Amino acid sequence: MDTNHNKEFPLLIAQAGPLEGQRWKIKTDLLMGRVSDCDIIIPLRQVSRHHARIRSGSTGAVVEDLNSKNGTYLNGRLLQEPTPLTDGDEVQISLAQHFIYLSSDATMPLEGLPLEIQKKRLQVDVAARRVWVLDREIDPPLSASQFNLLQELYEKSGEVISRSEIITTVWGRAAEGVTEQALDALVRRLRDRLTEIDPETEYIVTVRGHGLRLDNPPSTPF
Repeated sequence: MDTNHNKEFPLLIAQAGPLEGQRWKIKTDLLMGRVSDCDIIIPLRQVSRHHARIRSGSTGAVVEDLNSKNGTYLNGRLLQEPTPLTDGDEVQISLAQHFIYLSSDATMPLEGLPLEIQKKRLQVDVAARRVWVLDREIDPPLSASQFNLLQELYEKSGEVISRSEIITTVWGRAAEGVTEQALDALVRRLRDRLTEIDPETEYIVTVRGHGLRLDNPPSTPF
C-alpha cells in the first residue's frame, strides 16, 4: 500500500532559466546537475556534472553544494554549507537556473484562500507563490520577477505605486542598474500572462506621471 498517496510534500518550482515552469515534489533526495543521472538536469555548460543536492528529511529539506565549479546560491548568497530550506527560499544553480522552494503547508488549493480573495477575478496566494485568474491557475508559474511585481501591486490593490518604488521592491539590491525600459518590459510580460486567461480585464493600469496600480474587480457582481 502506498502510504504517500495523499501526503503533502515540499515543492521545488523552476523560475528563470531553461527549466522555467517545471515542478518537482521533494519526496526523496533530488540531485541537480548537467548529466543524465541527475534527477533535475540543467543543460548548461556553467552547471557542474553533479552540482547540488536537495536532501529530504523528517524535519524538512536541506540544500547542499557538491563542490561545484560555479557555486550554488541561497537567496542570493553563496552557499557555504548544507542549509535547511524555508518557505519561499530561492535556490540558484550557478546563477543560471533559479528555483523557488515551497513547504508543503504553504501549498493550498484555491478553496483554501480566504473568501474575500476567492471573490476577486485575480487571486494571489503570496505564501505559495500561486496565481489564479477567473479561478484558473496560471501554469507555468510566473517568473520570480513577474511574481514580485504582481505581489507588490496586489498587496496595495487600488493604490498608485511609483515606478521607483516598484523597481526597488522587484529588483532589490540590483535596482540601481535597472532602467525604466526594463520595468516596462516586465510589466508587458506580466500583462501578457494575465490576458492569456482574461483578455477583457486591464489589471495593471498605468497612471501617467505617477506610476502603476492594480485593478482587481469582483469575479461576479454582488
